[in-house]
Amino acid sequence: MKLFKQTGLFLSAALLTFACGGPSETVETSEAKEVAEATGQALNLDMDATTISWRGYKPAGQHFGKIPATEGSLMVTGDEITGGKFTFDITGLKIEDLEEGSENYGKLWGHLQSPDFFDAANHPTATFEITGIEPFAAGDVIADMEQFETDNTPMSASELSPETPTHWISGNLTMRGTSKNIKFPAAVAMENGVVSAKAGFNIDRTEWGLSYGDEANAVDKAKDQFIYNTVSLMLDVKAN
Repeated sequence: MKLFKQTGLFLSAALLTFACGGPSETVETSEAKEVAEATGQALNLDMDATTISWRGYKPAGQHFGKIPATEGSLMVTGDEITGGKFTFDITGLKIEDLEEGSENYGKLWGHLQSPDFFDAANHPTATFEITGIEPFAAGDVIADMEQFETDNTPMSASELSPETPTHWISGNLTMRGTSKNIKFPAAVAMENGVVSAKAGFNIDRTEWGLSYGDEANAVDKAKDQFIYNTVSLMLDVKAN
């Protein structure tokens, strides 16, 4: 089935993160790219069937949760996706490893909303807009790069990736007022007018100005006094 053109644009979903690990193990990141005009029928994001998860790491532990999508659509012509854009609510971020309403939950949630991280008062939403797609070829490799080893080393790129990727997706991820283009592997399918996509990858949070506890500035990593710059994102998206 011809789901995408090599020159076409893909579906979208990507997202934000929380605090954690160096530029190794992350998706290809570059300056924001021009978005081609999309044509065709709009498919709306199915909010009940869409999950966007994040996981952050530090030597002493991990935190994980979800950030809700508030709106989004894909543009489809026949069985080809020609574009798409999604918006995410930073103020709706959930932390799933802590009890909601507890003191620790409140402290971490407030810190993530603060200027140390997302600066949600000035940038309450984030967006992802498709800029390109190409097939995931048989010989393509998802490279696993070295990270500083601790009891909570971030998950590797190959661990996070879908078992059988079908495409490389590119798009502009905008958060905290900064736009960067990211490229990651995804497993995409279309059936009975429903588009589904699964992806898992790492980003370097400091590319978007989330630099609190920057790993690169740790004078003595042996003291574990840093937060990994790497954040893992796991996407399970449906639109119909």
